[in-house]
Amino acid sequence: MKRVCIVGAGSIGGFVGARLASSGAEVTLVARGAHLAALRRDGLTLIERDGSARQHQLAALERAADAGPQDLLVLAMKAHQVEPIVPDLGSVLHDETVVLPMQNGIPWWYFQRHGGPHEGRRVQAVDPRGTIAAAIAPERIVGCVVYPACELVAPGVIRHVEGERFPLGELDGSASSRVQAIAALFEAAALKAPVLPDIRSEIWLKLWGNLTFNPVSALTRATLDRICGEPVTRSLATAMMREAQAVAGKLGIGFRVPLERRIEGAARVGAHKTSMLQDIEAGRATELEALVGSVLELARLTGTPAPYIEAVYACTRLLQASVCGAPAVAKAA
Repeated sequence: MKRVCIVGAGSIGGFVGARLASSGAEVTLVARGAHLAALRRDGLTLIERDGSARQHQLAALERAADAGPQDLLVLAMKAHQVEPIVPDLGSVLHDETVVLPMQNGIPWWYFQRHGGPHEGRRVQAVDPRGTIAAAIAPERIVGCVVYPACELVAPGVIRHVEGERFPLGELDGSASSRVQAIAALFEAAALKAPVLPDIRSEIWLKLWGNLTFNPVSALTRATLDRICGEPVTRSLATAMMREAQAVAGKLGIGFRVPLERRIEGAARVGAHKTSMLQDIEAGRATELEALVGSVLELARLTGTPAPYIEAVYACTRLLQASVCGAPAVAKAA
């Protein structure tokens, strides 16, 4: 698995690309605007946690369609940005190409190769028209959860803030040779890539906090320490997380971390603005559908009441419409 194309070479995508390239992979980055211009002109500079910086000269393109066939296709953009790039992917995929989505939230493929009563169902909140599911066969997909924090400090310059863990998993839970090959590729680049038998449980564990603290922070303009420190918002967070836990439980998912410990973990992050708050402040579309709308879709599917999540979702959706002029994703017909 040598040829790697990373579509969405922002903070996380650029970090992964630089690390993989340093270990010998043939990496192509797909970016746009000033960032693409800087990548072409100066290369990609990665500033590591210790302050050291290294410049990487990598192929940088505006469209994935120009990359040619690849062994591994990494989708490193936000969930609502996947559908627009789907038409460019056909020429990238050969018979054995693996697709590695790196989106937050419940993915469109959640029930693909699932084996349960909802086998093959599309999560409409993140793929309302079925465009993504139609273009990317589930057999190509390996699941991934992203834990590192990185930031794009300037066009062509990425800072690694913390974390190196990218848990991986086949959708059917198998320990295939290809998922082992991807893990080896990541580990050669000094990234942690444990292969899990149930990648969906790991998705829920990360989502548990994101579906709560992201929209509440966007509505209140508060950082994590304040949300967790104020009794009223801490109580709201607890109620939302209990509802999500009930939804996940009906889908056979258990949480290895107690609820209060998960909240305390968020509190320890301190005066941090969530990505959704940053998007609202910048007037950008948010990950609302992937983080919250998808959970409500699964709540309806399983007949699980989720009034607190529903209320926060409604308010955040209106906020997003007011700020951006339109919802992040149109509802399915």
